[in-house]
Amino acid sequence: MKKLFDEFKKFALRGNVIDLAVGVMIGGAFSAIVTSLVNDVFMPILSLLTGGLNTSSLFIALGEGDFATIEDAAAAGVATINYGNFIQQIIDFILIALCIFVFVKMITKLHRKEEEAPAPAPRLCPFCCQPVDEKATRCPHCTSELPAEDK
Repeated sequence: MKKLFDEFKKFALRGNVIDLAVGVMIGGAFSAIVTSLVNDVFMPILSLLTGGLNTSSLFIALGEGDFATIEDAAAAGVATINYGNFIQQIIDFILIALCIFVFVKMITKLHRKEEEAPAPAPRLCPFCCQPVDEKATRCPHCTSELPAEDK
């Protein structure tokens, strides 16, 4: 039993597992932020633009009778195809994906990559103008002896 516990402790305390756990917790918090942004900011604006259209109440009853709402059909024991809810989930997905895209773009702009230092200009032979190693005393192309100050 001690061996099993030691193996578990070794596994659980590895850096990757801790990083994954932190990522999951931050992902959950980020999910709440994005969901709130979609439901509390974008959906009311979208509702204004569409004249208050609510697609989640659209359905097809698969039985006899006319029903005003999904709940009425369910109370009567009639099965329904809730295609309006499906449309609403697609809209939510698109808005959430858009929000995540914008967040990622903002974060990448905040993390500007340090400009890489330009590579030093290669040393050129003064006689044939071909690149020469910094430590060379003779040019491998024209075999000229290189001046000492060029090193």
